[in-house]
Amino acid sequence: MKIGALDLGSRPLLLAPMEDVTDPSFRAMCKHFGADMMYTEFVNADGLIRNAGSSVQKLCIGEAERPIGIQIYGHIIESMVEAARMADAANPDVIDINFGCPVKKIAGRGAGSGMLRDVPKMVEMTRQIVRVVKRPVTVKTRLGWDSDSLNIVEVAERLQDVGIQALTIHGRTRAQMYTGKADWTLIGEVRNNPRMRIPIVGNGDVDSPEVAAERFARYGVDGIMIGRASYGRPYIFAEIKHYLQHGEKMPPLSVVQKAELAKLHLSKSLEFKGDRTGILEMRRHLSCYFKGIPNFKEMRLKLVTSNDPDELYFLLDQVAKIYGHCDVSPDINPSPWGAGGEAGC
Repeated sequence: MKIGALDLGSRPLLLAPMEDVTDPSFRAMCKHFGADMMYTEFVNADGLIRNAGSSVQKLCIGEAERPIGIQIYGHIIESMVEAARMADAANPDVIDINFGCPVKKIAGRGAGSGMLRDVPKMVEMTRQIVRVVKRPVTVKTRLGWDSDSLNIVEVAERLQDVGIQALTIHGRTRAQMYTGKADWTLIGEVRNNPRMRIPIVGNGDVDSPEVAAERFARYGVDGIMIGRASYGRPYIFAEIKHYLQHGEKMPPLSVVQKAELAKLHLSKSLEFKGDRTGILEMRRHLSCYFKGIPNFKEMRLKLVTSNDPDELYFLLDQVAKIYGHCDVSPDINPSPWGAGGEAGC
């Protein structure tokens, strides 16, 4: 799969841009486990051009993260064009436009998936952004605003015609938010439309290697983007790649290994965002790293309410000590980081 001159190889796996999730610490984890391309948290165009600290900080990307895209969102064309210029200056591999976020405070004012209610404006905004930036422009969007406006086939053609070089489609409407099942039928229709020349990436409900393999085979998508299924599971990229290559599941991680991964992730989160924010943004991951462990409710509550880094490290050591008997494959190499590495898979 190529985005312009950027070659991601065959059947690439992309980490979805997610607010308060795809920060540098989590990106580092996903990159290690084989994510072929990643995106920053999405950046508010208005905040960026006002030089808001939180927005500007999201433009900080490292060479080790490449290939990486910066995703921007907004509802005013002029602001989005200026934000695109600023994002372009940060030297990402692609500029991605968010026409997919369904959250009310974003979509309700016409940004994100709200743009699906004004396709001419969406197309014109995209055309102007393509014209002013130096690198490939891509788009992420949804099937339509609601079930009465499933216009993605038309939207895809029009966005391609103004110059985007890849399109990611989430298989839900804005009205669905994240409820119900993602419908990949229209994603496949876009991919198999003879007018389409750009790569089509599918997104939505890919939460296992088997589902990923089925989506590639059945719908012919060029790549798959993974979002919520990566919470507390950055190794899902390695799991899927192993299955695609060998036709069998990768040996599962043990509880001890997951605890070590969580500790490494926590250390990176604290390094990049400080104690308070680093801990708060780790909580969604800490609640997911240990899914399926019996009688874990009390320990999970402690993990997601503690505000002290030392206590969290202690609790994670306790998880390994108390629940180590739950390991399903204790013989997995415990240190893919090399001798003395911090975690295993």
